[in-house]
Formats: sequence, structure tokens, C-alpha cells
Amino acid sequence: MKRKDFIQTTASFAAGAVLMPMASCKPEKKEAIATVVQRKNWAGNYTYTAQNLFEPKTVSEVQALVKKLDTQKALGSCHCFNNIADNPLNQISTKRLAGIISIDENAMTVTVGAGTKYGDIAPELHEKGYALHNLASLPHISVAGACATATHGSGVKNGNLATCVSALEVVNGKGEILNLSRENDGEIFNGAVVHLGALGILTKITLDIQKTFQVRQDVFQELPLQSLKDNFNAILSSGYSVSLFTDWQNELISQVWVKRRTDEELIDLGDDFYGAKAATRDLHPITELSAENCTAQMGIPGPWYNRLPHFKMRFTPSSGEELQSEFFVPYENALEAILTLEKKRDLIHPQLMITEIRTIAADNLWMSPCYQQDCIAIHFTWKQNPEEVGKLITMIEEELQPFNARPHWGKLFTVSPEELKSQYQKLPDFVKLAEQYDPEHKFRNAFLDRNIYRA
Repeated sequence: MKRKDFIQTTASFAAGAVLMPMASCKPEKKEAIATVVQRKNWAGNYTYTAQNLFEPKTVSEVQALVKKLDTQKALGSCHCFNNIADNPLNQISTKRLAGIISIDENAMTVTVGAGTKYGDIAPELHEKGYALHNLASLPHISVAGACATATHGSGVKNGNLATCVSALEVVNGKGEILNLSRENDGEIFNGAVVHLGALGILTKITLDIQKTFQVRQDVFQELPLQSLKDNFNAILSSGYSVSLFTDWQNELISQVWVKRRTDEELIDLGDDFYGAKAATRDLHPITELSAENCTAQMGIPGPWYNRLPHFKMRFTPSSGEELQSEFFVPYENALEAILTLEKKRDLIHPQLMITEIRTIAADNLWMSPCYQQDCIAIHFTWKQNPEEVGKLITMIEEELQPFNARPHWGKLFTVSPEELKSQYQKLPDFVKLAEQYDPEHKFRNAFLDRNIYRA
């Protein structure tokens, strides 16, 4: 059953294009700009089934669409690897609802359109003297989509990207505009931030900002696994954001990326970092690949938005032909979980491109994998071989089950609805909230039916 679910949610590889009308919310324009195109996600592993794609330019157009259509789903930057953003009939892209709307210098917040990508607003924020607390490894993702799925970034003291959300504007299932804020809506707000697309179409999002800062990035190679065992907390706490990269071979962590703010007291990490040697050139996380598109390393300071991500803002990091899965493990179980997977290295390695291990601080967002628990995230970038990878994902989930691992909502997993229910104590409350916001089930889809409502 798990294997079947995996194949159904990862790909639709049938040949032949399908009719996908690109439409504004005005019906009379639909036929004029209809086109034949096969639409896939960024990685190319999933083909959207939605027959119609709408691209509203205003919030009022979003409202009109929601009122008119019987079923629909919001679409962000297409960086999810499963069917979370799909719908059999209609998708509403938020890409035209983009850019900075306002900056509140007193509240230290920025409000942006839901379709805004981090890479597009970060330079402008920096120029105005501001920064976000964290960024994901890719800057090409939309703010709304990243927060809706609890996409994260890294740092033992840093919450995921959704933790800096202070207010939301959402169009609910009745086409009404609802405004929620951390200040005014308490627990309901905590339930609505990581919303998985179940509550409506997000149109605006307000984020906490801080004064801009510089970051230096130092990279080390071939950290002995024994050294990681002996110095686990010290290594992962050695920077503002730390990433471990491994291919699970030779009992080594192939690379350690340490990102540190220059406005904090820094010590010289030297050429020997717990047994890992300082890199002598910029590196791609997969050592054999060119680092041309990676952010600058070698300890050279730069703006936060040019160092916290692994890849540069204006470059695509790869062709996208890959599969991804990721599992969040409570920090207290982290080392044991890593060592458990290390025993499966010979099974994992043939289908693996790279694994990244990062830390994320606890939060109070109901559907966040880090809800009330500090976590490490064990991320797998796989070769695009769905059948072989599907078996490995199931195996990894079974190995990690004793450690209470939770999957990333936007990546590939086969965890059962029953298991998800046991992992998320607020899931029943979230279902009630979704029923309140979407009483006619206009935003339900196969992903939500399986992973949320069946649970």
C-alpha cells in the first residue's frame, strides 16, 4: 500500500501533452490565451493534473475565482515534490501577487505578496537596511509556499521560515478576506501559518525583520564520523547556521558548512575543525560538481542573503532532475538516528546524490514538524529513479520510526495517515479549523484527503 501511494504522489510520467488553459479570472479571456502545455513541478517528477491554471493579478480577482470555482488549489513556485499543490480541475497561481507591499519600521515587519520569492525581495530588504532571520538553501522558492509547508533553513537557535510570520491575509472558501495576526489571534494564528493549502488562498504575508547583517561561510572536508559522535553538539552549534553533507561512505561527513554572523564574536576555526580540513576552494555540496552557482565561501563576508542560502539568487542550482525526501527527528534522538541510517549506507548510496543534515529550533505552529521540539532535518537528494527511491524512502521511514521522525510536507514520503495523526497532537484541531475556513471543501485535494482528513 505504501509503495502504491508513493508512486501515485511522486509522478505522472505518461507521454503526451494535455490542454492547460492559462487564464485570468475573466472567463472571456480564457479561450484567447489557451495553450497546449504539459506543466510539471521544478524537478520534473510530478505532472500537474489541473486542467485550468489561473493567474490573478489582484486580491479581488482571487476572491472572484474562489467564489466562482467549485474546487481549486493555490500554486506557488512549483518546488514541492508531491501533489500538495495539485487539483484535478483548477490551480490558482499567486506569482502575479508579488513584491514588497510595505515596510513597518516601528513594528519591524515587511508585508509582501503571497507569490513573492525570497530571492527577489532579499536584496531590496538589504538595501533598506533590513534582513530576515533565516533563509532556505534555495532562494528561488515563494514565501507563501515555504511557510505553508514549514520549509526551514538552519540553526540551533533559528526557527523555520514560518516562525517569522506575524500576519496573514487569506481568501477563505467563501471568497472572504480574512486577516490573522500573531498579536490578535493567538492559537488560531498558530494553526493557520503552516496551513498546507487547506484554509484558502494566501494573498499577503507579513514577516518579522531585523537590522541587516553580514555572514561569513567556512567549509571543511572529511569530518570523521567518530568525531561527529564525540562532538555532536559542539559541531552543530559552531555557527549561526551549520550544514553537514554526506554520501554515507567511508565513515565520513564529506563537508561541513559553517555560516557565522560577523556581528557576533568569532573565533578562528583554523585549518582543522574537529578533524575536518579547511577547504582550499569554494565547493558544491556534491564535491565533484562545479561551485559556480554556490554562494561564496572561504570566510569572505557578504550580505545575509548571499550567504545563508547555499546557492546564489540569480542562478538555478541544478537542472532539477532529482527527487527529494526529508525527515525531522527530535534533537534528543538525532545522533542515534544518524547512526542508525549510517548502517544502511550501502543500500542508500547507489540512489543518492547527497544528504544534508541541519538543525531547526522548536516552534508553536500546529502543523510544523518542529512543533514544540528542537529538531534535526535529515534531507535526501535522490537520483530520479522513482521505483528504487520509493523502496528506500519506505525503508528509511521504518528505520526512523522509533525516533518519532516527521516528514517534510512538500517532499516525498509514504508515512501512513495513522502515523501522522499520532505525530501531530494538534491535527484534530487543524481539521476543525480547515472545516471552519473551507466549509464547502473547495481547497481539498488528494494530498489533504490522504494525509490530513483520513488521519
